[in-house]
Amino acid sequence: MFIDEAIIAIKAGDGGNGCFAYSRDSHKPKGPPAGGNGGRGGHIYVEGNYHLHTLQDVAYHKTYKASRGTHGKGSNQYGRNGEDTVIPIPLGTAVYDEETGRMLLDCLEDGQRVLVARGGRGGRGNAALANRNNPQPQQVEPGKPGEAKRMRLELKVLADIGLVGRPNAGKSTFLSRISHAHPKIADYPFTTTVPHLGIVKTQQGFGSYVVADIPGLIEGSHTGKGLGVRFLRHIERTKMLAILVECLSPDPQADANVLIEELTHYSPLLAEKPKVFILTKADLIDSAPVKKAPHDWMVMSAVTGHGVQEVLRRFEEMISAIGEDESPASE
Repeated sequence: MFIDEAIIAIKAGDGGNGCFAYSRDSHKPKGPPAGGNGGRGGHIYVEGNYHLHTLQDVAYHKTYKASRGTHGKGSNQYGRNGEDTVIPIPLGTAVYDEETGRMLLDCLEDGQRVLVARGGRGGRGNAALANRNNPQPQQVEPGKPGEAKRMRLELKVLADIGLVGRPNAGKSTFLSRISHAHPKIADYPFTTTVPHLGIVKTQQGFGSYVVADIPGLIEGSHTGKGLGVRFLRHIERTKMLAILVECLSPDPQADANVLIEELTHYSPLLAEKPKVFILTKADLIDSAPVKKAPHDWMVMSAVTGHGVQEVLRRFEEMISAIGEDESPASE
């Protein structure tokens, strides 16, 4: 199951209480203060994990608690710190404080770890409270409570290219053709209901890039029609977009403009990303209508493989050009 949103409750561990005790030797029934400090409560961290792809495990857990610190003991024995809790999250997850809306982490690297709830400080025992003015303190400190929060997690998948098109534009068939991804493929609208990722090897075989198949858009998606624009967050991080339109469309450019308008309603920055326009399902018609393709559009059939290699070559050229523009040497 693909889950890309979750709200969880977290509670860091409370600190242990300080101890009230005195040292007792055979000839000194009441020696100096000897109560140890309580241990610190466990912290809670979130950590990026390359092997996770959805928030399913996090969403089902709902509540995370770290253990409390143990209390101090006599003979100046300090309490043990509580064990920290680490919450693994997939790369591309943004973590927010649900109450304030403040972003706590935008996780983009494997192993990236951030403290999100601090454990309570352990209370001081009477040995630590003793001083020159009060050599025999009659009180100790209780442990401080650990932080408690509600966090909202939003996953935005990390991909180089986002496939955008109407339902049944051939996005899933294309992704299954160029990668080992296995999205559901059928001849009815909205077959794809969640994003799918595929890793594509470059034609030279020395590298790879990631392509994301996004559920289909229709006119009015920004108002909630169809599947709405909920999944468009998953192409916010992409370097470029591939706009796919069926060859059977009477006006491919008009269909593409509708898709771009829906992207603009969601995010103007998303609509400004570099794009390549592709006519799909060329196997369904003869070659004459294909010749009417708008200027600079590519034509392919993911079923027969016609034009697929040319499209992949264009993908690699554009990704390479974008990488050069973003490099420090180009600034």
